[in-house]
Amino acid sequence: MRIVSWNVNGIRAVLKKGVFLPFIQKLKPDILCLQETKAEQRQSAIDLPEYEEYWNSASKKGYSGTAIFTKTKPLSVFNGLSEKIIKKYGPLADGYGDPVTEGRVIAAEYEKFYVVTVYTPNAKDDLSRIPLRHKHWDPAFLAYAKELEKNGSTGSPHGKPVIFCGDLNVAHTPDDLARPKENEGLKGFTKEERAGFQAFIDAGFIDTFRMFHKGNGHYTWWSHFANARERNVGWRIDYILVSESLKSKVKKAEIFPEVTGSDHCPVSLDIDIKL
Repeated sequence: MRIVSWNVNGIRAVLKKGVFLPFIQKLKPDILCLQETKAEQRQSAIDLPEYEEYWNSASKKGYSGTAIFTKTKPLSVFNGLSEKIIKKYGPLADGYGDPVTEGRVIAAEYEKFYVVTVYTPNAKDDLSRIPLRHKHWDPAFLAYAKELEKNGSTGSPHGKPVIFCGDLNVAHTPDDLARPKENEGLKGFTKEERAGFQAFIDAGFIDTFRMFHKGNGHYTWWSHFANARERNVGWRIDYILVSESLKSKVKKAEIFPEVTGSDHCPVSLDIDIKL
């Protein structure tokens, strides 16, 4: 099975650039997860008839949003985090980062696992959202993933391994950005955000890309300034993580920096599980 995750930074814009459909047709993912769709389903003329589509769009027009395209119909699909998690870790938003109104999370349940796609709110340039991110959002999302592993989600009693992917808006280690010294303590590379990612690892989730690729130079996002992408001055902030019980089934994890159309590039996972 192949999963592809991509922050498209506006699905309508990336479609107009003519790179989206050729890439999907070439890679043929079984499950495609998108972040920052910035559209509702009716606004996007994606021609992928072999896929079921599930959208979680923001209430604010042209903002945020996630979607899952899947060749196999899931047993169930859940938008946002569970009420139990929101109640425990809230407030998850102060006019920003709301998993309900901003369409930031979708979970799809299959027979043997869950797939969750997430668009994590960033800390903002002035770091004003660091407390929200560190004390509420990151621990809430981790708790949600562990809840799925153990007990399943609302409406499903089944706990199963979890594959979660998306734009996590953090570079985990100095190897995950081109200029760690210059960006120490700035948005996306604060100790709080990095600790939030490390908590996923400590809880048993596996950063699949790092199973196969070590060192720096592997990035998924580049600034529009100073020809950063051409010079590969980037950040790795897009990930696919899996429950520890799935580690032995992971066969390949890749980044596709040559695929343009967004300031992020797609990432993929090949895993030995049948849908």
